[in-house]
Amino acid sequence: MKFRKATKEDVLSIIKMLANDELGKLREKYQEPLPETYYAAFEIINSDQNQELIVVENENDPEIAGSFQLTFIPYLSYQGRLRAQIENVVVREYFRGKGIGQKMFEWAIERAKERNAHLLQLTSDKQRPRAIKFYEDLGFIASHEGMKLHFK
Repeated sequence: MKFRKATKEDVLSIIKMLANDELGKLREKYQEPLPETYYAAFEIINSDQNQELIVVENENDPEIAGSFQLTFIPYLSYQGRLRAQIENVVVREYFRGKGIGQKMFEWAIERAKERNAHLLQLTSDKQRPRAIKFYEDLGFIASHEGMKLHFK
């Protein structure tokens, strides 16, 4: 497996994976060509030193096997150390259940440690109990209650 920063050419594949589940198909707009908003977002992410959009390649398959985004958040708590956040974790349907998700998290944990983050956090929709169990099995603890305020 190869982990690398995503390129603009990867955006279509990433959005295709994100749109390929029950919740993703409700919020993503996968079509060819993709709406320009996805490429604009990619440019913002790609130009920010605290954002890392990562793709995973399997050596025997030309398509991306998975993707995730790491965000490094500087803040004053914990003596000014970084907090790492992992989001948009997705594994291509063909590769699900084959250990790729675990390898992605192992890589992300090591990357967060390299950047001297004091923790790695994530959010998961409560409608994804299997994902939540997966994160708990990796050692994540539901220590806080998360809340969101969506804007229209």
